[in-house]
Amino acid sequence: MSLKMHFQVTRSAFQLQVSLTLPDQGVTALFGRSGSGKTTLLRCIAGLERLPDSSLTFQDQVWQSSDRFVPVHLRPIGYVFQEASLFPHLTIEQNLHYGFKRIRAADRRIGFDEVVELLSLQDYLKRYPDQLSGGQRQRVSIGRALLTSPKLLLMDEPMASLDTTSKQEILPYLERLTEELQLPIIYVSHSVEEVMRLADHMVLLEQGVVRAQGELQTVLTDHQLPFSHSEHAVSLLKAQVFETDAGDGLAKLQLEQQHLLISQTHLSPGRLSPITKGDSVRVSIMARDVVLARQLPESISLLNTLDVRVIGLDPDTDKSQMRVRLQLGKQTLLARISKRSAEQLQLQPGQTVYALIKGVAVNS
Repeated sequence: MSLKMHFQVTRSAFQLQVSLTLPDQGVTALFGRSGSGKTTLLRCIAGLERLPDSSLTFQDQVWQSSDRFVPVHLRPIGYVFQEASLFPHLTIEQNLHYGFKRIRAADRRIGFDEVVELLSLQDYLKRYPDQLSGGQRQRVSIGRALLTSPKLLLMDEPMASLDTTSKQEILPYLERLTEELQLPIIYVSHSVEEVMRLADHMVLLEQGVVRAQGELQTVLTDHQLPFSHSEHAVSLLKAQVFETDAGDGLAKLQLEQQHLLISQTHLSPGRLSPITKGDSVRVSIMARDVVLARQLPESISLLNTLDVRVIGLDPDTDKSQMRVRLQLGKQTLLARISKRSAEQLQLQPGQTVYALIKGVAVNS
């Protein structure tokens, strides 16, 4: 099952033309610059835009076609906006019940107490919205959307209006939400950091058209896309916790049958539940933090040495630099080294080399 759509929007200064098939599980990020069409596409999915020559099917249910249009209030969706938009005259408990009471008891798939526990709202139920921080209000907004028992959750840059502290406060709750609820989420953002923490799948929009889509790790390391060209190019890798305390404040991860040491303070910071052995985590490594060697070095401070294979060399926007794509098991690791270094190492596709990485350069 999946979410299939075709939308055409024509306005005086903007056009959106999108044909997509998205997974109906996990988190799909709609990513792009302001004006790329992210929010317009989300509104189309919600049914807030009724357009000719457009179609939408969710889990084999037709929500829009040439002869059918299901209005927004009949679509089993939850919608979280940039602003919390809570009712100021109602308590937090009453705001939450506003969404809960809209759904017949027989159709409720998530309970009131479950949402309160999930988002840690117990201490705020008797307060009013103006007594909460921005991050707390947005958690209530998310809770209200969940209490409509949606089959699809749409989130339109829910952290755009929050300051840095509030963002750090709410991110762990969004992570918990994605981990504990089997609920597909479409998440609009222009922040790579948010997307890397939350998303499984990415759609890159540029000027109203789809530039690329696919698994997040694949899109971030695709040499034809802008992410890998940036000086902030990063690899996002899937790993498992092997030891939570390998000594000296380090944790050990298993990554494609190899081991990777990471500072414990960098291992899922802010996570609401403790990390334990065997847990799956995602780690990010900046391409500029990867050092390559033809031979295994000795007497060196770098703790992480990974066996990798060169699969591609690409010119960088900085003429002095070279981008190297490396195969690490079934995953891709990016390195950004000087062009001179690449020539001295005589790097070429198919070659086996060592990727050296500082433990403090690995983040989760």
